[in-house]
Amino acid sequence: MTLTVLMNAGPWLPVPPTGYGGIETIVATLVPELRRAGVRVVLATVGPSTLPADGYVRPLSEPRFASVAAPYNQTSGVTHAHMHGVLAALRDDQGIDLVHDHLEVVGPSMLAAMGDQAPPTLQTLHWDLRKHADFYSTFDGRGRVRFAAVSQSQLDRAPDNLRRQTIGVVPLAVPLPTQDLHLERQDHALVLARITSDKAQDVAARVCLAAGVPLVLAGPVAGIGDPEELARRLAEGDEQLAAHPDVRFYLEHVAPLVDGEQVRWVGGVAGPEKERLLQSARVLLTPNRWAEPGATGVVEALTRGVPVVGTPLGVLPSLVEHGVTGFLADSEEQLVDFLGIVDKIDPAACRAAAAPWTPEAMARQYLDLYDVLLKGAA
Repeated sequence: MTLTVLMNAGPWLPVPPTGYGGIETIVATLVPELRRAGVRVVLATVGPSTLPADGYVRPLSEPRFASVAAPYNQTSGVTHAHMHGVLAALRDDQGIDLVHDHLEVVGPSMLAAMGDQAPPTLQTLHWDLRKHADFYSTFDGRGRVRFAAVSQSQLDRAPDNLRRQTIGVVPLAVPLPTQDLHLERQDHALVLARITSDKAQDVAARVCLAAGVPLVLAGPVAGIGDPEELARRLAEGDEQLAAHPDVRFYLEHVAPLVDGEQVRWVGGVAGPEKERLLQSARVLLTPNRWAEPGATGVVEALTRGVPVVGTPLGVLPSLVEHGVTGFLADSEEQLVDFLGIVDKIDPAACRAAAAPWTPEAMARQYLDLYDVLLKGAA
């Protein structure tokens, strides 16, 4: 029998994303591999998504990423409206065997509330689990809602209650480069992430200025990937945008360091532009302030032979071998020092380290977890 999976990507960004989009990039990587393996995939997403699938659920017509960091009382209706559409689709399509969910908290809570009326659910945990401690320390999926971590370090920090309901760890994979552009390495360091305090673009700028290394910041601010649009809306007095925590962080801590030459913010990037930045980068810089669970940007860089310099938090120590594929530093001073010797890292060692993290391997591991989930639920 053909397995049918409803893949719930959530309401924030299209799949594949047109610029930034970590979770959506993973979904866009996983779905084609599952379909190649004979799985029928129904994709729950937003209107502009273009990823080929066997069916679609589009409760909301437009992406809602611009509001993702707004106060809860302004955004809670977004996730619930999306899940309302997902649950309606599950009631209408009795042929769906399993839900693979990527929508934090609201996804598993609403699916569990359906009880036996919902298919068994596997949720991939893409986020820092400490911010939802009340939920994950008390939630009971009753064997029908189970979890998959994206790294062992993430699972090690999870509440005991969540660990007991987690059936596996599946490292993130990203698509291989469609072509080698044969670009010479340039001088620039690259930060490839949305601009927010956790990603510490201010630290990256200070470190690169101290090391004399040009820095390119690539990623949106509050869902806005065009620097001119951000400047225009702020100049027009968009008070809601100005109050966004990521905008405040950018204006107060990053923008004063952006001079357009030594430190540049190029906005959100995708496709050929992103590929050129990655393949020509001297180093990917990840001076995170948070314990990142998955780090797709790191995998993308290593796959292209680009070394990584960052902080030893979260999944980074399991992705970056210190002195072999990059360097992990405990202070800004160490980050400066490591930028001075990053050229000693062999690009071939970076590619070799990333070789096991293929889309096919990720899909194969999820198929094994689907089997465990379905047998356990039965």
